[in-house]
Amino acid sequence: MLRVITGTARGHKLKTLKGCETRPTSDRVKESVFNIIAKHLENAHVLDLFAGSGNLGIEALSRSALQAVFVDINGDAVSVIRENLMKTRLAERGTVIRGDALKVLYNLSKDGKRFDIIFIDPPYKSGLLGKSLDIIEKEGLLKETGVVVAERSSNDSAIERAGNLKLARDCVYGNTAVAFYSYSGEI
Repeated sequence: MLRVITGTARGHKLKTLKGCETRPTSDRVKESVFNIIAKHLENAHVLDLFAGSGNLGIEALSRSALQAVFVDINGDAVSVIRENLMKTRLAERGTVIRGDALKVLYNLSKDGKRFDIIFIDPPYKSGLLGKSLDIIEKEGLLKETGVVVAERSSNDSAIERAGNLKLARDCVYGNTAVAFYSYSGEI
């Protein structure tokens, strides 16, 4: 069972999807990620792409992010995210969008949205990580001082660069690897 690690919703258990369509980020990986991006959280606008249960975006809201947009194509995942937002009393600060992540990125860009933190956790081996990074960079969805946090299989190499987005850090946790990207190449 996933839980919110710290902040205003600390200790709340999060519902997850049944089956193997999603891989929720483990508490160990999540805690490490949030320690690395801590300075970016205060009043941040967050995008949780391929959100699954909403685990990462909800943790960010609990830790003082201002708003989060959650995107998933799976209707059951969207329902779980909404339920988790209600359970943690963070629903007023979360927007949930059901749709194809790549199309949603273009729509967010058209609407002038920009984010301080973008989480990308696509299905492994789908090719969606590289495509997402390219769109985020080309459409200017990441603020100048923002950070992209991209999860992948540790069997896959990190993407070094997407346009002006540079790999700033790469961490491996067993079968999971997390890459951090920024325009400066630093976090």
